[in-house]
Amino acid sequence: MAITYIDGMDFKGKTVFIRADFNVPLDKSQNITDDNRIRETIPTIKYVLEHGGAAVVASHLGRPKGKVAREFSLVPVQKRLIELLGRDVQFADDCIGDDARAKAQALKPGEVLLLENLRFYAEEEKNDEAFAKKLAALAGAYINDAFAVSHRAHASVEAITHFVKDCGAGFLMKKEITSFEKAMNNPQRPLVAIIGGAKVSGKLEVLENIIQKVNTILIGGGMAFTFLKAQGLEVGKSLVEDDLLETAKTIMQKAKAINVNIVLPKDCVAAREVKSCVPYKTISVKEITPDLMGLDIGPETVADFGAAIKSAGTIVWNGPMGVFEIEEFSRGTYAVIDQIANSSAMSVVGGGDTDAALHKSGKIDKMGFVSTAGGAFMELLEGKVLPGIRALDK
Repeated sequence: MAITYIDGMDFKGKTVFIRADFNVPLDKSQNITDDNRIRETIPTIKYVLEHGGAAVVASHLGRPKGKVAREFSLVPVQKRLIELLGRDVQFADDCIGDDARAKAQALKPGEVLLLENLRFYAEEEKNDEAFAKKLAALAGAYINDAFAVSHRAHASVEAITHFVKDCGAGFLMKKEITSFEKAMNNPQRPLVAIIGGAKVSGKLEVLENIIQKVNTILIGGGMAFTFLKAQGLEVGKSLVEDDLLETAKTIMQKAKAINVNIVLPKDCVAAREVKSCVPYKTISVKEITPDLMGLDIGPETVADFGAAIKSAGTIVWNGPMGVFEIEEFSRGTYAVIDQIANSSAMSVVGGGDTDAALHKSGKIDKMGFVSTAGGAFMELLEGKVLPGIRALDK
């Protein structure tokens, strides 16, 4: 793809529209509880300012469903941006209209304007061209640094690029794209994929795509029990998608035919209920009785996964190994985190639950690259070209 990155663009004397992803969590007092997504875009904003440009920064927050909802205002983001940039950040009480237009036109090099929530307009999610044209009129160049929404063809992500001549990707987008491409298209081998989470249906396209590229696939989480049942095992009350048993068999047959090693759990932590403080035990997957459900991988499986991770040249991980939100069923996920943290392999990690587990573990800094996205990361694993990336391919 012929994508122009921010460090190959000229911003002198230009006002630059930066599509950021500031969809950050807020508490009841409208305080930001995790500002990582804001911090990740700071290098892009600073680069524009330091190279003679002014910045009009836009984002969505929450799901206001096309209506003005003050609980989703970007005012808290403005305050954090001022702190992180160490300079004033102006605020427009709309993302289009007279106020936004006047403030954008008055910007001088080195100045920043933050627009109000893009999703206060239904036209944003509809990829409306008339709305996109109004956004484009605020600037003379466009930078997409919002990887986490680039799997959506929204007006500020896709349609806007039709109305701005100079378009490129910011530093966060660059990291996301290049890290993924290096891992999946030019990896140091063996390439080991660790796939977890609840359901096969949510990862089916991922498995069908990566099976052509990887050397080993480690399957954990609830989805593993569909594969185990497909092998004829009793899995009790474990999460199973019976309509995908034949699909699971086909995936395993295909992997065997092309010499890709699929590693399934040998043991699991099982209980009668998905609750904290209930009796549980570690058993072989061959010992699951009808009244039990597997809720985490066991120590023998952790050892098997660890051996594959230790020998890996590249690791791609998406999805927890069990119900990590409950302490009794979190050990497998945290063991995998430890194994990746201690590996010398390049690691690329992504997904909402995976990111949550990493934050809880306190070892997020030990990973090679952690994606800021859930859905967008998944679609890359599925082999799709994201609309926001395709729009930058000139």
